[in-house]
Amino acid sequence: MRRSGTLARQVLLVRVGRRGAELHGATDVLPEPRYQDRPRRRYGLKRFHRTGMETISPVSPLVGPVTVNTPVVPAPAPGASSATPAPLLPGERTPARRMKFALVNACTLASLLLGINAIFVAMQGEVRLAALLLIACVAFDGLDGALARKLGVSSPFGAQMDSLADMCSFGLAAPVVVYASLAGSAPTAAAAVAAALVAACAAIRLARFNVSPNDGRFFSGVPTTMAAAVLALMVVIGMPVPGAVQIAGVALLAFTMVSSFPYAKLARLVKLPPWVWLAPVIGALIDVRLTFGLIVIGYLVSGPVLWLRQRRTIV
Repeated sequence: MRRSGTLARQVLLVRVGRRGAELHGATDVLPEPRYQDRPRRRYGLKRFHRTGMETISPVSPLVGPVTVNTPVVPAPAPGASSATPAPLLPGERTPARRMKFALVNACTLASLLLGINAIFVAMQGEVRLAALLLIACVAFDGLDGALARKLGVSSPFGAQMDSLADMCSFGLAAPVVVYASLAGSAPTAAAAVAAALVAACAAIRLARFNVSPNDGRFFSGVPTTMAAAVLALMVVIGMPVPGAVQIAGVALLAFTMVSSFPYAKLARLVKLPPWVWLAPVIGALIDVRLTFGLIVIGYLVSGPVLWLRQRRTIV
């Protein structure tokens, strides 16, 4: 606006000068010299020479400035990526590998479908049957990963499929089963809050697992698969505890999923000496509910204990 004002003043001076020339008989009257170089002094000589189409023609931020003899390349659509899509099955695409790939993803889909059916069954009041379907989801979830590694058909597509199936089976079906099991023994609002906590923490846990580096020794927080297995077994066994205690236990289990405490993986637990497994087996024969509760509490406590041990080692 200041530049346009300066140019306007120059035009007015020229017109006034011409009119004065007509009155006094002069042939040519130029504007005062002190106004001629003002754009050069204010904006610099080079910028003054560039003032033209660049200052008034809009430039799209997606296309960029257009010069002479330069072909215009259409901008990609918003959200589109110029990178080539990754193949579903990396490596050699032989019929045998495709069959193996289909088998692994069939296990993942079986876990997904079992989780959906667990929701339907829980809505009909068959809570224990729904919990058994959740346990079957846990079995298929562990089977697809083991088969993918053994058959050599691991892929980013399979990892994403597994994460989505886990969210359906363990992030949605498990809270529905828990909510149905707490009906009548706990306040409805408290049961709804506990179930919502499980769903929210499972989503956070799965999203964090997808973007975090994988540690071969420990989980960062309780995995959603193990949390769903604990909840399903709790429903199948029928823990004889008040509803308020069950809600507190469900909320605690949900928060451990998003915690940063290190928890040992199942592969490390299997490698423990055989005599360590003797006590749980004997305890299950005596009182399966008490043994189950002690095992769950021991595993949940192991995370903070390992975390404190690691901090002392670092210090």
